[in-house]
Amino acid sequence: MRLLPREEKFYHLFLKQVEIISEASRLLLEGVRGGAARMAGAATEINVLEHRGDEVIHELFTRLNQTFITPIDPEDIHNLSSALDNVLDGVEDTAHRLVSYRIDPVPPAMIELSGIVASCAKALKSAFEALENNGPIMEHCIEINRLENQADLVGRASVVELFDKEKDPITLIKLKEVYEFFEGTVDSCEDVADVLQNVVVKNS
Repeated sequence: MRLLPREEKFYHLFLKQVEIISEASRLLLEGVRGGAARMAGAATEINVLEHRGDEVIHELFTRLNQTFITPIDPEDIHNLSSALDNVLDGVEDTAHRLVSYRIDPVPPAMIELSGIVASCAKALKSAFEALENNGPIMEHCIEINRLENQADLVGRASVVELFDKEKDPITLIKLKEVYEFFEGTVDSCEDVADVLQNVVVKNS
């Protein structure tokens, strides 16, 4: 008789959340490439996904509070859940700003940053699949770190160019804020990677 349950569904819920993030990131990239009308539609779809993601995070926290023996450290489960929630919130906030600030046309740098967010989501999915299957996690974390550095370079160069060329102060403020939301979203992906690296160190 098993007196203390070992709950393995955490991996399933992590992957479910990462799949939602991947779909939201795909929609963001599709939106910035497709123009204002497509971006508006994408933002609506992303908002629905964000609510679904909140439900997954709620279930993760509920299971964490009810489970005696977890597959990894409970603190790491909590930190991973929170960090993943921040990634999805970042994608949703970025999409919302793009629409509400009527960013049209979307600058090429923002399209590039959307591609980086989508690439981070793909790497996160691979990392969590590796976590579930005891596969190599670090290579995916390193890739996310590389992408975060790339996003920093794109974002900083774009803001410098913005202050050099944009004459309208309202437009400047809007664009600068959206760049910051992109950067914050990629930073949140790196936060997930940092927690995953701690999991690897603890269990090696």
